[in-house]
Amino acid sequence: MGRVRKSLGRRIDGLAKWLLRFRAVSVPARVVANSSYAWSFISRTDRIRTNRLRDRLIQGDLPEHISIIMDGNRRFAWSSNLERDMGHHQGKEKLKEVMDWVLDLGIPYFTVYALSTENMRERSEDELGLLYDLYVAGLDEIAEDPRIHSRGVRVQAVGRLDSLPSRVREAIDRAQNRTASHSDFLFTVCLAYGGREEIVDAVREVAAEHASGDLALESIDSAQISSKMYTADLPDPDLVIRTSGEERISNFLLWQIAYSELHFTDVHWPSFSKNDLYEAIDSYQSRGRRYGE
Repeated sequence: MGRVRKSLGRRIDGLAKWLLRFRAVSVPARVVANSSYAWSFISRTDRIRTNRLRDRLIQGDLPEHISIIMDGNRRFAWSSNLERDMGHHQGKEKLKEVMDWVLDLGIPYFTVYALSTENMRERSEDELGLLYDLYVAGLDEIAEDPRIHSRGVRVQAVGRLDSLPSRVREAIDRAQNRTASHSDFLFTVCLAYGGREEIVDAVREVAAEHASGDLALESIDSAQISSKMYTADLPDPDLVIRTSGEERISNFLLWQIAYSELHFTDVHWPSFSKNDLYEAIDSYQSRGRRYGE
């Protein structure tokens, strides 16, 4: 059904683009589209559609763990004629919104990819400095957010955290300590993170235990390696969402997403809407998960 809707949508878009080539259509269309009545109608229609979609979603099997690759802050800024820094700021604010939407659905595990090891090597010092400041501000806001505490959200950061500046590590400690007693929801932010690096670190731990005589060779299996992962205290993701049109994983949770469902959307992260989230979950619910069968 989802493929049919997408195919029909593409055909309608194609017809609309063809019609807009004609001035007799494009001029009145522009006037109507820019009117307050049109925006009010579209806004109301979107809200109704989103609410109906939510009602349908909660009747089905919701994913237990959603992970998001938050991509497109810089492209959002460029496409909106904004400074790059504003794109990152908007991305930080969007994460707070999306967390609210995930909490409202009662999904207990939510993980986001915020900063990769590749980002740390390739971004300029100025841009990384801005990102670090945003992480500090965001983590401190989360640590004091009344809703985080009223909903019982525990916060954790995973990755090669020792490579982060001290101010970011201190903000991580504050957020983790302030929420350590909570257990209803787990929010995980991946910072200085790389999936290959995580596997390497896990294998090193296993190898060290074997070398010390604490772990027999025949006892080394996938469960042992999983237990050494940064994310050992949460289930593998059911649904991975990536924004901004890229259809790749980019070194994210490589071990954990062996059987995850993947959803790619063209919207940049700061433009990610509640309806975009619901459509991703709707797509997830329409799939038959077979785990290699």
